[in-house]
Amino acid sequence: MKKKKVNLRDIDPKEHKGEHSHDDDHNHSSPEEISNFRTYLPAIFSFVMLIAGIAIDYFEAFPHFKGWIRIVWYSVAYIPVGFPVIKEGWNSIKNGDFFTEFFLMSIATLGAFAIGEYPEGVAVMLFYAVGELFQNAAVNRAKGNIKALLDVRPNEALVYRDGDFVSVNPETVEIGEKIQVRVGEKVPLDGILLSEKGSFNTAALTGESKPDTIAKDDTVFAGSINLDGVIEIETTKEFKDSSIARILDMVQNATARKSKTELFIRKFARIYTPIVVFLAIGLTFLPYFFVDDYVFRDWLYRALIFLVISCPCALVISIPLGYFGGLGAASHNGILFKGASFLDAMTQVNTVVMDKTGTVTKGVFKIKEINSITFEETEFMKYLMAMEEQSTHPIAKAILEYKADGSDYEATDVSEVAGKGLKGKVNGKTVLVGNKALMTSNSIEVPSETDGIVESIIIVSIDGTFAGYVTIADELKDDAHQAIKQIRDSGISKIIMLSGDKDSITQQVSKELNIDWAKGGLLPEDKLNEVEELKKQPNTKVAFIGDGINDAPVLAASGVGIAMGGLGSDVAIETADVIIQTDQPSKIARAIKIGRSTRRIVWQNIGLAFGVKVIVLILGAGGLATMWEAVFADVGVAFLAILNAVRLQKMKWD
Repeated sequence: MKKKKVNLRDIDPKEHKGEHSHDDDHNHSSPEEISNFRTYLPAIFSFVMLIAGIAIDYFEAFPHFKGWIRIVWYSVAYIPVGFPVIKEGWNSIKNGDFFTEFFLMSIATLGAFAIGEYPEGVAVMLFYAVGELFQNAAVNRAKGNIKALLDVRPNEALVYRDGDFVSVNPETVEIGEKIQVRVGEKVPLDGILLSEKGSFNTAALTGESKPDTIAKDDTVFAGSINLDGVIEIETTKEFKDSSIARILDMVQNATARKSKTELFIRKFARIYTPIVVFLAIGLTFLPYFFVDDYVFRDWLYRALIFLVISCPCALVISIPLGYFGGLGAASHNGILFKGASFLDAMTQVNTVVMDKTGTVTKGVFKIKEINSITFEETEFMKYLMAMEEQSTHPIAKAILEYKADGSDYEATDVSEVAGKGLKGKVNGKTVLVGNKALMTSNSIEVPSETDGIVESIIIVSIDGTFAGYVTIADELKDDAHQAIKQIRDSGISKIIMLSGDKDSITQQVSKELNIDWAKGGLLPEDKLNEVEELKKQPNTKVAFIGDGINDAPVLAASGVGIAMGGLGSDVAIETADVIIQTDQPSKIARAIKIGRSTRRIVWQNIGLAFGVKVIVLILGAGGLATMWEAVFADVGVAFLAILNAVRLQKMKWD
């Protein structure tokens, strides 16, 4: 059957959000429901006519139901489903492609009419048409899953027009327009910051866990999350150049990247189809020279059966539909494969290499430990928070999260010591907050135990005395432990972590997650070299998981590149083969399972189609099978294969 191109622009966004009124549900059908009914109407009409005709034939209810009346009846039943197929076959012939499934079905069914087998001719074409409708329904279901997934992407921009900020579709925003981004919202388009300053979570863009504070006229990237106050941005790129638009394009073209299995079957069908046509011609005429009681009509009927059975539509439909079902199932689970070839590639992975920041960690600072020496913890934190309230540094955000309403102490005379920290007064006491260099320059003695701390450390002194410290660390994602366990349970033999963060922090995270081997302090080219060395090892298929711009070279070089796409950089998303839309590392094992299940179902369909066809071909050539068996061997097997493929979208992957 003809492959239908997936075009998400054809889908009404309201279709997947249930945006219709109560009255719509009860008073009239939606335009889409009416359209669906009209799509099935020709097949319903032909089915009713066919069943009525067979009943009249069988029960001999109308003595005059013969001759031209019977021919007209079955012709009327045939035309609604047969004409579109004959038209497709004719168009293919005009384009120089003779041996298509449309040609085979047209010749077989018209031949059945020519020898008086009218019900069989209508039945073959009817089931063929229903098979195509069934395929479309399966494709639309998968398409709906993908569209529903993409609905979680940013879909509005607050743009300044006619004296006010109005919410519009990002596609309508032009270069040079001013947009507003509120706290916690994603920046929808690249631009220049118009506000005095802004703080953004850019972990996915830079590969660093430390949030960025930028000044007026600096560049703000789409996908960054605004962390502090309402900001305004002047756009420098159109929506079509954003990561969101590129992901939509990737989805629409995902099926263009065929798997090797699919490509082989299509090439096979182009060779196989003309062979069976010539075999059918031979089956019609050659017995004349070898059979004593040769009857042309009988052998023509066998040849027509042979043609119907040999039609490769079960293979041509079910295999790409199997892969498309896998793509749809993955999308429904927050995983975007850029093509069927990567579903296959995922089944071969045996070594997983991953980045740390933004992949297994959240990429944001959190207080890990509070160590107070001279004060109770609450009192100690009041001094520290009073100082940090005067700071715009991202680390101050983590400190201030200790208490939502801040400190009831007030800091005065606060000054920043470049590269070292803050100095000021709280409750009349001199307070220093910063790194060890700040303490040393002010003759504050710091215990040697702080030297072995791998996390970022904030040291506090009060009135010239070391008062304690707070460690700040990037937090593991909630499903990080589960992700590593599931990856290992899926049969992956080796899990490796490569990070640009300090080696001490990388080793600590690796040990906590029970990762086989880890290395930190790496530049992007170092990561690339490590992966290239792994690829040289025999029977090693590497998947690399990353999220930042600095991971793009490794993503491109890996056997399968997997990007964390919820906050992932544009470059990482474009370079990767698989995108985890929800930023959950536990989805990696799920992607492996979906790839393996898809491949298994595709090969089940191949075995089913070939097995049944070979058996019925032999029976048909020997005169032991009728057109009805031929219908089952062709359309029936296609039905079973499609049902098998649809199972992918209903499976549970937890």
